[in-house]
Amino acid sequence: MGELILRTASAGELPAVLEFWQIAAENESRPPDTSDAVLAMFRRDPDALILAVDGTEIVGTIIAGWDGWRCHLYRLAVAPWRRREGVGGLLIAAAEERFRSFGGTRADAMVLDDNPAAHGIWAVHGYRRQAGWSRWVKPLAG
Repeated sequence: MGELILRTASAGELPAVLEFWQIAAENESRPPDTSDAVLAMFRRDPDALILAVDGTEIVGTIIAGWDGWRCHLYRLAVAPWRRREGVGGLLIAAAEERFRSFGGTRADAMVLDDNPAAHGIWAVHGYRRQAGWSRWVKPLAG
């Protein structure tokens, strides 16, 4: 194990990020991420995708999306062999620092109800489930 570095992703790493998410992210209850979707996100906000890298290996990701009003967190994923080492917490802290630099005052995280393994890390870092809200989704098929 080398030195863990947190940094934004480069365009050339996007295929590796997609491969990483197949191993490390929750994928069962959602459509798969596509190269086009990740590239569109990257083009719009290239600093939103934060990586935890050990040498040349991606061991964690988080998307820290800022729409100019709210701070949104997506795709917190840590390599299964690196969980419980603090990688996820470091990624959350980096995302929160990014939001503070924009003047953000509140962050929300997209966390599946059916992924209880993920609930703990968010709770430890001060996030709470918001009662009274539901997410409404509509696929925008072409």
